[in-house]
Amino acid sequence: MRLEDSGEIRQLKLFKDCTDDTFDALIRAGFLQRFPPGVVLIQENDPADFLYIVVEGLVEMYATNAGRETTIGFVHPIGTFILAAVLRDQVYLQSARTLDKSRVLMIPAESVREAMHRDTAFMTAIVGELATCYRNVVKDLKNQKLRTGTERLANWLLRANRTGGGTGVVELKVGKRVLASRLGMTPENLSRAFATLKPYGVEVEGPTIYLRDVDALATLAKSSPLIDDHTT
Repeated sequence: MRLEDSGEIRQLKLFKDCTDDTFDALIRAGFLQRFPPGVVLIQENDPADFLYIVVEGLVEMYATNAGRETTIGFVHPIGTFILAAVLRDQVYLQSARTLDKSRVLMIPAESVREAMHRDTAFMTAIVGELATCYRNVVKDLKNQKLRTGTERLANWLLRANRTGGGTGVVELKVGKRVLASRLGMTPENLSRAFATLKPYGVEVEGPTIYLRDVDALATLAKSSPLIDDHTT
């Protein structure tokens, strides 16, 4: 990847404080690739050869077992995956595939490990990134175990609305089946949850969801900063 194209990546917390030499070496070692939707980038149980950075598009993290599949999360620009496997030099615990046309930077895992040992600031950033990932996993576990499917959907809609500028309009960038899997629901349960939210001002028109009464939806959702606030 060319250094002149790396400005946004430099602003990631992971790279923001590392030395210029460290950052330049990582970028020069990396490969910037374009992928169409539906491409499997990594598969669970494969060796962690690269650290991936989503520069453009959308990537779904998912896992399978005994013929079942579940969506674990989404990676938006500019976001990284899967750091822990790279640092441990172990296999991936998740798979990843593109949901949209995407540009993805791949940095060799060995280059990342070498930079961590060489650059104290980079190592500190890695520790912070892993701590954030751990806390996000705990929040997601609490979300799954302490809420009904309808409450999970309500909180997801409120977060999506905030991310979109609070317009009261949420555009689904993934299919409803994928969203249901991410929320730990079946597609049928997701449809019933949307129907339950209709009296709270939620209207669905294809991929567009209108939140007509955000206050009523928030009352139902019972949002908690210890689950829903990404800054905690």
